[in-house]
Amino acid sequence: MPDFEPTSDVHSGGVSMYLRNTGPLVALALATFALLLLGLAPLGTYLEWWRYGFGLYRLMPMSGGIATAAVMLSIVTLGIGRSQLRRQKLAMLVLALTLGVALAYLPAHYALRRTHLPAIHDISTDTDNPPTFSAVLVARAAEAANSVDERSPELAALQKAAYPDLQPLIPAVPVGQAFQRALDVAREMPGWTIVASDAGSGRIEASQQSRWFRFTDDIVIRVAASDGGSRIDVRSVSRHGRSDYGVNAARIAAFLDRLRFRLR
Repeated sequence: MPDFEPTSDVHSGGVSMYLRNTGPLVALALATFALLLLGLAPLGTYLEWWRYGFGLYRLMPMSGGIATAAVMLSIVTLGIGRSQLRRQKLAMLVLALTLGVALAYLPAHYALRRTHLPAIHDISTDTDNPPTFSAVLVARAAEAANSVDERSPELAALQKAAYPDLQPLIPAVPVGQAFQRALDVAREMPGWTIVASDAGSGRIEASQQSRWFRFTDDIVIRVAASDGGSRIDVRSVSRHGRSDYGVNAARIAAFLDRLRFRLR
């Protein structure tokens, strides 16, 4: 037994020295590569180098995996040789660790949302008779976007299970006043572009583009007469993809919250 102890010590010391010498540089290189992949994912889609699915479902998870490796290597290196690391290499490890955690979080966050939300992209406050689109149809056709007419029978059930609180707004105000307030709020919504508004039909159409992958979603607001006032329904539909990660429901809820405040 004593004959093997020196070899073990030398091996342990060699691993520790190797990590102190190369660990910071490799960890930072991994984190930087993960950042590059994350940046390329939407850029390549925007430049039409690949379809959005490759960037979203391939490059983003790959970036997260490499970032996780950078985090693990940083932690191991700090745990083994922190006291013997020079200031420069310690700074490299801290940077790699911070960057790695941030880059690993983003794909993990989206993956977690996908597992908890249904794969739907067409959300409406009226699932039986959803508001219809008109003005945005040309733009959707030009992009070969998802159909806004083909709603699967199970869509209403999936939406109600995932977003039970998403309901129409029924204020005790005349239709004309409700329409004007809805239009005012739609114009104030961050990132919304008003495509069309028609007080006669009570329809407002708008679009919003995501910051990261530049996905476009379309919104239609319907204002109609109701007993004692008016009824406001909102529908938000993604142009591409099967799952919207909850974006459309969140958009409708944010709009209705603002409008409810304005109608008080």
